[in-house]
Amino acid sequence: MTTNINQIVYSKKYVSLTRNELIEAVQSQISSKRFQHVLGVEQAAVQLAERYGVSIEKASIAALTHDYAKERSDKEMRELISHEKLDLEWLDYGSNIWHGPLGALLVERELGISNLDILNAIKHHTVGAEKMSLLEQVIYVADYIEPGRDFPGVEQVRTLAADDLQAAVGYETKQTLYYLIEKNRRIYPKTIATYNKWVANP
Repeated sequence: MTTNINQIVYSKKYVSLTRNELIEAVQSQISSKRFQHVLGVEQAAVQLAERYGVSIEKASIAALTHDYAKERSDKEMRELISHEKLDLEWLDYGSNIWHGPLGALLVERELGISNLDILNAIKHHTVGAEKMSLLEQVIYVADYIEPGRDFPGVEQVRTLAADDLQAAVGYETKQTLYYLIEKNRRIYPKTIATYNKWVANP
């Protein structure tokens, strides 16, 4: 049975807000285009959560909040990195890298979400990690395959995700590296670590 995401009722175990209240909080932080992406990620994440026995509530919360800091100003994020004495290497890579870990920090502070699995799913949704829980894998893949995505390789990941979540994680990581190399982009070291774990040594 497929869950209707609009009928998901939060238990208040992970966040004091209702789903609609959480949606409003997230929507206030991002553009309408980004918000549509977030809703797509929630849809994909809930489907994967059902498939792989992950908490639907945690998948919904993590998906809705995964890009919470994506559109914060670079100035604000740089100041946060400096003030909190966080990884200065993030400054060399910009929002694509720092919006995950800083998003987890802000989600905990501003939305009161403290569940470590949810926060790690937010933190690692872009570059992955050598060790990822099922929820982290679900959000990592859902962010890549949500219905609004349309680029080479996405259908292959969607097909893999239906049968083998770990294989989807590996293929997605491989495709991401291909893209970065093709575009002559800097590659964040943890992306390489994710590749080594999930592709080179699955």
